[in-house]
Parts: sequence; structure tokens; C-alpha cells
Amino acid sequence: MYRFLLSRQWVILTLLALLLIPTMVWLGFWQLDRHEQRVARNDLISASLDAEPVPMAELTTADGGPAPDDRYRPVTATGVYDVAHQVLVRQRTNGDGAMGYHVLTPLLPADGGPAVLVNRGWIAAGQDLTEAPEVPAPPTGEVTVTGRLMADETTANTGVRDRSGLPDGMTMLINSDQREADLGQPMLGGYLELTETSPPDPAEPALEPVPEPDHTGIGAHFAYAIQWWLFAAGVPVGWFLLLRRDANDRRADAAAAAGRAGGRQRPKGAAAGAAGAAEAGERDEAGAAGAGVVRERDVESSTAGA
Repeated sequence: MYRFLLSRQWVILTLLALLLIPTMVWLGFWQLDRHEQRVARNDLISASLDAEPVPMAELTTADGGPAPDDRYRPVTATGVYDVAHQVLVRQRTNGDGAMGYHVLTPLLPADGGPAVLVNRGWIAAGQDLTEAPEVPAPPTGEVTVTGRLMADETTANTGVRDRSGLPDGMTMLINSDQREADLGQPMLGGYLELTETSPPDPAEPALEPVPEPDHTGIGAHFAYAIQWWLFAAGVPVGWFLLLRRDANDRRADAAAAAGRAGGRQRPKGAAAGAAGAAEAGERDEAGAAGAGVVRERDVESSTAGA
């Protein structure tokens, strides 16, 4: 009855279903893992932002960046800004989504220790993207800056391609190794995302602070995981429904074919019956004719005797 399952169409369909089920289950767990990573990241950011500020040199060195668990922690650094090695990071947006630049300025400690790369904030782009906009100067003299400790950006962790041939004083990534090579002296790994300056920055207008990283939204990854698992559960259900429909269609076709075959046999039986009746009629007529001849002979004999 189900020999049609060995047909090419059903073999391909069954193999496809067997391939889809584990693939969709894996995609569900992949989305669940992304959900858990997002939740862990939110917890890390929240805990780090609530921590007390510590000197940046305690959490990172010139030989390497901060540990993953130390990202976003409030850190401090003291020194003098080196405007001569200031650069702009291209294609950065502010909290409203407007395009502009981040301003990176090295901070040189008075004790001669490793420099600190400071992201001072955001500035809008001008009409000509090949020319740097006028950037407010940082405070002069020694300052103490407070901000979030951030890991260096790379093409691998940001997806931003580090292009060459940019206008002077512009870059694509916030990377302490690049700025260290430009500065010509050691620099702490990672960078400080500025939130506060002491004494306060007198620049007017001041740079727009970089907004705090989002640590409230979790995205739709958990919903996507449930969706993939529902799809996986729906594959065998759909396969069974197709099987039942195909079997019912084949039974209906078989019944219709049997009905047509029976219809062709009934006319042949009726014709044979009619032929038999005709033969019987002919025999009756022949018998009647024979009886008539006998009667005629009897009459003739009686007449002759008289």
C-alpha cells in the first residue's frame, strides 16, 4: 500500500525532511546561545558601570588590553593632552544616528608612564568629508579624566575595514596599537571613553559625549530560537500530512480505475444474454414450425382415409 514511499520523489522528500530537522534544531540552539551572550553582556555592562573608578593602569598594560570582564569599568587617568597626535575616527554616529567623527586624543602622564588613548566625544561631519571639521581644543595643562574602559577595535571584532589612503589625521578604528606607532611611545592597551574631566572642559561648544552602551535590550534571539524549534517540529507533521494525502489520492485513483473496468465488463455480459435469448427464440420458432408441419401431415392423412 505504501510502496510509493520508495519512489524517487518520496525518497528525496524524506531525505530533505531528515536534513531539515537537525538543521533547524541547531539554528534554534544557536539563537539561544546568542540570547545568553546578550544577557551576559548586559549583566557585565551593568555591573561594570556600577563599579568604583580605578586608575586605568591597574586594569591594562602597554603589552595587552583589558581583560574581558574589565570592559566598561570606570577608570581614571591623569596627564596632559597631546593635540599634535589627535585623530578623527570616521563614520561614527551619535545617539540620534547623525554621522560624524569620534575625536581621539592621547593623554601623556606627567610621570612619563605609558600614554592613554582618550575618546573625547563625537563631532558632526562637515560638508566636505575629505576635510576634518574644526574640533574644539581639549583643556590645557594637567587634567584628570574619567571614563569607561574599552577594548581596542579591530576589523575582526567590529566588521569595519581598516582602509588606507585616508585624509591626514583620520582613521577607521579606535586602536591603541595604531596610535602607539603614530605617537612613538608606549600606550596602555584599550582606550578610555570619556565621561568626565577635572577641571571641567571649558570648550564651547563641547564635544558630544559618547552615549552609554545599551545594556537593557536583549533582542529577539530567544523568540527566533522558539521559532526555529517550531519549524523543526512542523517538518514531520507536514511530511505525515503529505503522506496521508498522497495515500488517499492513490486509493481514490485505484477505486476510480476499478469502477471503469467494471463498467466495461457489464455491457459484454448483457450482449451475451441478449444473444442467448435470441437463440432461444429461434429454437422456439423452429419448434413451432415443426409442430405445424406435423399437424398438416396428420390432417392430410385423415382426409385420405376418409
